[in-house]
Amino acid sequence: MNAFWFTLVGLLVAASALLLLGGRRADQSASDTRDALNKRFYYQRLRELEEDEAQGVVGERAVMVRELQQSLLTDIPVTESSGVFRTQSGWILLPGVLVMMIISFGLYLKTGGFVQFVEWQQVQHDLPALRARVMDPQAKPLSMEELARFGLGVRSELQRDPRNLNDWMLLGRIGMVMNNASTATQAFQHALQLAPNNKNVRLSYAEVLTRSNDPEDNRQGGEILNAMLAEDGKDVSVLSLLAFNAFEQQHYSQAIAVWQKMLSLIPADDGRVAVIERSIEKAKTDAGLQTSRLSLTVNIAPNAEKMLPEGGVMYISVSDGVSPVPVAVKKLPLSHFPLSLTLDDSNAMMPQRLLSALHQVQVRVRLSRDGRATPQSGDWFGESAVMPYDGHQQLAVEINQQQP
Repeated sequence: MNAFWFTLVGLLVAASALLLLGGRRADQSASDTRDALNKRFYYQRLRELEEDEAQGVVGERAVMVRELQQSLLTDIPVTESSGVFRTQSGWILLPGVLVMMIISFGLYLKTGGFVQFVEWQQVQHDLPALRARVMDPQAKPLSMEELARFGLGVRSELQRDPRNLNDWMLLGRIGMVMNNASTATQAFQHALQLAPNNKNVRLSYAEVLTRSNDPEDNRQGGEILNAMLAEDGKDVSVLSLLAFNAFEQQHYSQAIAVWQKMLSLIPADDGRVAVIERSIEKAKTDAGLQTSRLSLTVNIAPNAEKMLPEGGVMYISVSDGVSPVPVAVKKLPLSHFPLSLTLDDSNAMMPQRLLSALHQVQVRVRLSRDGRATPQSGDWFGESAVMPYDGHQQLAVEINQQQP
């Protein structure tokens, strides 16, 4: 940056010098031109006087010559006077030089990115502290603003050391946290170029491709994951991401198969089991493979419809009519009534208690004014009778009661 300021000051000094010298040369040129004209006029008059005297037109030529000489001395100032005038004219241009410098610096401060440069310097100063906080699991997490500044600092470090694999990976994760797919993708691409066989790099790159909205990125991510699975068929982290990738591409059969393979590899008491089983049921539903469905029509009483809360939420719960704990739950924003919808095993609260396992059902629909799952006094609700369930039932519920 010092070189930039030296260059800027040098250019301004050169421009000022050209302005001052140009003004002096203009004065000198004007003065020289005037003196030359006066001298030319003087010699021309001398020739005319000689011709007039030869023709006998004038008689006192010497007197007239002296008058011409006096006139010439009057028109041509002495050298010292000329120098003083030129020096004074140079000082007259000095305010213009100052104005030029002020305008130049002002324009730079306004449009030249000076403020951004100062902020960048501050980021560079804070980078070690931000990096230490990121690496310390006990430290306070970075805010989104701090994370953005940290990303800028890491980018600057990579400009100086473009082969730093850890910083490219770090920048990619920052991009993912900030939902900046472009930054994350480019960072992991650079990391993959540096370490094409690194498992963490490949998995991270496949993840950002899988989460992309571009189907081509999803396809490319799937290819990377399948290649990794061919190398190690029992890698649960690869299997998990591959199942998600297949589900996002609507390859439901593949997703179900991969999730089922995961269930065979992880312990039965692993917390991921419930999530995987719920994901399998969701994939079956989206693939049209669910055999158990509860079709429901929801109506609302006129007095309740007049009191619909703005921004309210509708909770639909299905129980077996004996236990108050629901088997399936669905949450929806309020919409127009009557409302038709379907519930299945993908809405199960727990994988061990599926809707398809019930022989009787009871449906309760509640309108929450503040979005809370816990019933509040004044909430409107409706409840069906306990009905036999064979997997293809259709029920209707009217919201016509108010929570005491």
